[in-house]
Amino acid sequence: MSEPGGLRNAAARANAERRICVIGDALVAGIGDPRALGWVGRVAARTPQDEVSISLFTLGVPDESTAELGNRWWEEASRRYGRAVADCRLVIGLGHADLDSGLSIPRSRLNLANVLDEAHSRRLPCFVVGPPPTADSARNAQIEELAFTFSDVCRRRDVPFVDTFAPLLTHEDWLTDLAAGDGIHPRQAGYGLIAWLVLHGGWNEWLGLPA
Repeated sequence: MSEPGGLRNAAARANAERRICVIGDALVAGIGDPRALGWVGRVAARTPQDEVSISLFTLGVPDESTAELGNRWWEEASRRYGRAVADCRLVIGLGHADLDSGLSIPRSRLNLANVLDEAHSRRLPCFVVGPPPTADSARNAQIEELAFTFSDVCRRRDVPFVDTFAPLLTHEDWLTDLAAGDGIHPRQAGYGLIAWLVLHGGWNEWLGLPA
């Protein structure tokens, strides 16, 4: 007996769909952006979907440490992936809440490593976006060390990592955007800069799309 057309079409759609959960803090949620897009919305709008339908689910929690992220990510993401979708992926947008939570660099390293290892065991390709600088130079010295640590964890696991810290540290538009807000969360131009870094940091290649 041939497969009913409706079921066959539904299966084809599921195989052609890619569901991506984006976990992280306030920057993932786009806090401070008057257009309510953040960098995730901007990246989604510029991702080609001629052949594959891509759905991005933003799961941001302000001021969340890597320990808290590690405790919640799978329970929330798994509910969005669904059982019928063949291609599910995970994007991790990292902030610097670990500095306020009293987490050591080794603990931050371990927390990210645990998330990546669990995702790998669940056959979820990962893409990581590092923490950007703030308007506070003293804090930036700590963020720089955190960003390097996160980058090293990803390098050892062959996971794409986008460094936002070094490119934005002295970027005039980024600093102007921070000054217009609270010194931590950018506005339109700042989120556009993060999106540009992501899109030019191997995003399409990670999705198997033309560069």
